[in-house]
Amino acid sequence: MKRRIPRISLRELHGIVLLDKPLGLSSNQALQSVRRLLRAAKGGHTGALDPLATGLLPLCFGEATKLAGSLLGSRKAYLAQCRLGITTDTADSEGDVLQQRPIPALDDATIEAALVKLRGRIRQVPPIYSAIKKDGERMYVKARRGEAVDVPPRDVDVHRLELLSRDGDTLTLHVECGSGTYVRSLAVDIGEDLGCGAHITALRRLWVEPFREPRMVTLQMLEQAAEQGDGALLKWLLPISAGLCDLPVLQLDAAQSMAIAQGQQIPLPDAPATGPCAAYASDGALLALLELDPDGRARILRGFNLPPDQRISADEPQRTC
Repeated sequence: MKRRIPRISLRELHGIVLLDKPLGLSSNQALQSVRRLLRAAKGGHTGALDPLATGLLPLCFGEATKLAGSLLGSRKAYLAQCRLGITTDTADSEGDVLQQRPIPALDDATIEAALVKLRGRIRQVPPIYSAIKKDGERMYVKARRGEAVDVPPRDVDVHRLELLSRDGDTLTLHVECGSGTYVRSLAVDIGEDLGCGAHITALRRLWVEPFREPRMVTLQMLEQAAEQGDGALLKWLLPISAGLCDLPVLQLDAAQSMAIAQGQQIPLPDAPATGPCAAYASDGALLALLELDPDGRARILRGFNLPPDQRISADEPQRTC
């Protein structure tokens, strides 16, 4: 008789875990590992990291999944190692070698000339091995079947691209970029500009706004915490408000809280600023992510429905960023 594996009893948890994703796991594999440890009923990640990449992967659980789209569009920073002289089909070291070329004599000025072209608003061609969907299917799935994939270029933002060091044929780069930017494609473009080709050999995500100085947790640390019980495990679960800590705080009175909870657009003449803000109900609960127009009217971007035991005061976001 086969031994029955007991089913995990899932529970409603709401918050964000700042995972230091390990090498070799996909973002979804990392998410599911953390979700099992937390026994969370619902979870999602905020933008995939390649299995080759390590570093910050914010994981959202419960009501925090409503913020995943916002964090996807955030500014990010990476430490990247780029090897010159070799081009691969995936633009990283996990792919097959397509071409090997000699590396010309290079000085810092020549490398800087290649980097400066890739700063600012640029037109970038994503790798064919990417999670972008085309005709309803991920491009990497098509590429693995051997299909010819026509990848359209798109506009992306590269806020910072700096050479930190050079060791033989390897460049170490600091990259800060916006949503949709592929560091692998930056390496390809740098290599082509230098006339020798290039690919990524190591990539680490350092931060994602608003988590500029993240206190990350590893899978091993979470596994050890799970053995100690919920008290140790749940200390790594940040409140949803941590994902809004860079936004102005709007404290609503009882009538305003009721109106927003019912999905109404209401005037807020005393609002601190236009644009997105985190709105807190009169009882201290995080109520909604609002968009304030110049006339002081509030539009609900995301509403949150948190149980009483997971509510938090409006000043807490300033301590969890």
